[in-house]
Formats: sequence, C-alpha cells, structure tokens
Amino acid sequence: MICTMDDNYSDKNPSLGALYAEHIETVCARHDHALEQAGANHAVIYSGNPKIAFLDDYQMPFKPNPHFVCWAPLTSLPFSFIVYTPGEKPVLIYFQPHDYWHVVPGTPDGYWTNQFDIRVIHSMDDIGAHLPVNRKNCIIVGEIQDNALGFGIERINPTTAVNILHYARGVKTQYELAVMRLASRRGATGHIAAAAAFRDGLAEFDIHRAYCKAVSHVDPELPYGNIVALNEHGAVLHYTDLEREAPTDLRSFLIDAGAQVHGYASDITRTYSFADQRFQELIDRMDAMQQDIVNQVQSGVDFRDLHIGTHKMLAEILVETDLAAGDPDTLLETGVTSAFFPHGLGHLLGTQVHDVGGFMENESGTIIDPPSGHRYLRLTRVLEENMVLTIEPGLYVVDLLLENLRGTPAEGHVNWEGVDWLRPYGGIRIEDNVRVLVNDRENLTRDAFAQL
Repeated sequence: MICTMDDNYSDKNPSLGALYAEHIETVCARHDHALEQAGANHAVIYSGNPKIAFLDDYQMPFKPNPHFVCWAPLTSLPFSFIVYTPGEKPVLIYFQPHDYWHVVPGTPDGYWTNQFDIRVIHSMDDIGAHLPVNRKNCIIVGEIQDNALGFGIERINPTTAVNILHYARGVKTQYELAVMRLASRRGATGHIAAAAAFRDGLAEFDIHRAYCKAVSHVDPELPYGNIVALNEHGAVLHYTDLEREAPTDLRSFLIDAGAQVHGYASDITRTYSFADQRFQELIDRMDAMQQDIVNQVQSGVDFRDLHIGTHKMLAEILVETDLAAGDPDTLLETGVTSAFFPHGLGHLLGTQVHDVGGFMENESGTIIDPPSGHRYLRLTRVLEENMVLTIEPGLYVVDLLLENLRGTPAEGHVNWEGVDWLRPYGGIRIEDNVRVLVNDRENLTRDAFAQL
C-alpha cells in the first residue's frame, strides 16, 4: 500500500495498528495501578463537551479531555465515555446524536477500533445503561461541570489516581512517539510554507493562512494559537494579533507554530532575517547554542540544571555579540540573562502542548520547584527515557524587563546601544521537539525538516 501524506495522518494508517495495541496495554496497566491505589474498581474517562459563549448559544471550539485522547485518537467526539475495568476490554460509549444542525461523528472506523467494545448511542439518556451499576466503585476523570454528566459518580478526578496518571504520561509509548513524529513532519511542512510566504513579503495574517493550508488545519485544529510575528512583534512572547498589512520595512520573522496528529502535538519555533547580515549571524549563533543544549539531553539529566546552563551559555553570546558585558555568573545573578530570556527552556509535550506532570517528582504528586528567579520554567523533572520535550532558548528585547534593570547593578552590564540595534528585530527563538534516550536523544523536529 502506498501512503500519501494525508494517508499518514489518517486513522486508517496501517503502520499504527500494532503499536496502538501495545499502547493500550500500557494505558490499561497505568489505570490498573491508579485504580488499585485509589481503592476503586472502574475508571470512567469523559471526553468533554463544548462550552457555550456567555449570553449566546454559540459553541466554542471543542477541546477534548487529554486523558480521553490518550486512550483513543478521537479529538472531535464530545459527550462520550471510556469505561475501563481491569481485566476487561475497555468500553467506548460513542455518542452519535441525531442532529440536523451539525455534522455528527461517523461510524467508528480505523486502526484503533478493535481495542474497544464500542457502543454507539444516539441519546444522552442511553449513557447510564452502559456505565457500571455500582457507581460507588467508580472514579471519573474529566471536566464535569454539570452534575448530570457525572451519572452519580461522586469521585471526580481523585488526586491519588490522577497524580499517578499524570506522572506516567511524561513517558511516551512507541505508538505516541510514532504519532508525534508525524505531527513534527506536519508542523515542519507548515514552517517551510510560512518561511516562503515571509520571503514573498506577505503580511502576518497571510503567512498564518499559508501555514494552516500547508498543515491542513483550520484554527481550532491547531494545538495552540500560532505566533506569527514580523519585526518588533517577535519580542512579544505570545504574539497572536496577526496584522493584515505587511510592514513597509521587512526585517525579521519569528514563527512559533505546531500541528497535531491524532491529538498529539508538535511545537516548533524558527526565526529568520530578511536581509540584515548582523541579525542573521545572531540567529546562527543562537541556533548553534540551541543544538549544543539539545546534545546535552539524555536520561538522568536534571532539567533545572540544563535551564541554568542555558542562561550561562546565553551570557556568553550576549558578551560576544556586544549586547552585554561581564562574566556569565554575574550576568545570571544580576538578572541580565533573565531580562533577555524570560521564559523557561522547555516543557513536556504530548496530548497537550504543555503536557502535565512537568513539576512532579513522583506519582504521589510531590512538586519540584523551579530554580529561584526562574518561575516560568515548566519542566523541573529529571529526564527519563522516552520523554518528549521542547528545547527553546530565546533572546529578546522586552523593554518592560530591560527597563527594570535601570538603577540596579545590572544596568552597567547592558550595552544599551546594542539593545537599540536589536529592538526593531524583536527577538529570536529556536525550538525543537526532542525525545530523551539513554545517553542519546532523537530530534523529532530536525529529522522532520530533513525528510522534506
């Protein structure tokens, strides 16, 4: 069978079937452990439901419960449930309403279906008949805003069970890794299209449209809102305004955009210079630094140490490029590096862009705090084999933060003329998605670009 690009992303992809069966075995084992520790016999996983806009009847875009997506690659199936009882085949209560206002979910089909006892229902009134009779022996995992959707199950998201599931999600199965490789390839395809649109002089809005077309996503299907930033907009860490007109003077382009396959995300950032050689050299230096950091990723590494090490590496770049003066320790201690690089080095990635469990020391839920002065670091764990995480160092002119250095010992270490030069370009961020291995790593992002 010859697979096209779209075939690879389809739930009929034959290569995912065997991996998915092994994945379900792992998911079942995790829930066996969670149920045992929680003193329960059944786990009910709710897919979620659309939310209604205030004072309106408009449904906001549906975002599924990531726990549900870990079980099944169903990202557009609200009001549905998975019922798991250890030793039994998982039950999928598949809600297919009679509805002439909207497109309803089709007949269940694909590589995943033989792992479930699928029960298609057409009315919410039919759900209760497929749930365990003794609700006291159940836990339910999901966002239950309406008591009626709990169907009498009182133990909603019990801490003991949820901590176990969240901690375990940090390590990916072979199926999840295969799907995330596809998501990386899809995202890389979009980035290539966006870079070409930038070179053609298009506006942010049109670059965004070129990206979405290339990855075959409408906006609600994106794992997060695309950051498409020209010139000084690159200094706004979560810039999503999308100007409709291209700037007269085109200088730089920062794009942070991902894609999803079967509910799993990629999260990729690249920065480009339009014509300025000095800014291009700074991008190249940051890219080389980012690769040096990636090459330190392996099991047993404390991510907090990697984050602090990145600040010291950035301090060297600031000095080498005449943006600051001083030794790395001084620039770190005085807050100079944090003013130029105010976010964390990376985070876990999976069914959520910022996947849960990044602060957990163990399955009991003990929290590992970020280093002092680095509260935005989203990953503080010791890295384990088959974790997938982002590595995304940055360098920006954020005037709000740099002005805070005035009147402090840090002020004299900043080359303010250099800051004035960099300001019109906004900033630089380079981000790859990296799998942790024993004494090694797999760069899903760079591999994806190399395949295209």
